[in-house]
Amino acid sequence: METYSSNKSELVERVVHISRVAKVVKGGKRFSFSALMVVGDGHGRVGYAVGKAKEVPAAIKKATDRAKVDMITVPITNATIPHEVFGRYGAGKVVMKPASLGTGVIAGGPVRAVIEAAGIGNILTKCIGTNNPHNVVKATLDGLKQLISPEEKIRLRSPNAKND
Repeated sequence: METYSSNKSELVERVVHISRVAKVVKGGKRFSFSALMVVGDGHGRVGYAVGKAKEVPAAIKKATDRAKVDMITVPITNATIPHEVFGRYGAGKVVMKPASLGTGVIAGGPVRAVIEAAGIGNILTKCIGTNNPHNVVKATLDGLKQLISPEEKIRLRSPNAKND
């Protein structure tokens, strides 16, 4: 139980975007906030979520809690991704390429938040299409879901795997 709570404190939490949304009612406008958060452990696990509330801190807390539940695992080899990948969601498209040691994270805002939260240290990325942070984050995670580690690829290609 102690390891679980200490694990939570190690998580990297990034606010990607906060929107102020208005609902028009009879007496005027009611304002609330929507927060897009990315959460990762820096060792290959990352997730995102949107939280909505009347106040910004409450929206951030809701999004963070949801993101911790919906995390995916990303294969990382030598602080980069194993192969080139193309993620898409709606009009958002993200190209991600592995980079040599020392390159660093070459990525724009929403993509950078996801990549750094996942713990990838060297990568080249390019956003194509929209700059909407929601769609870019979802496209980045779509690309990361497509990644296959070299060990998994070998296992899939082996003739014994077909007979099992």
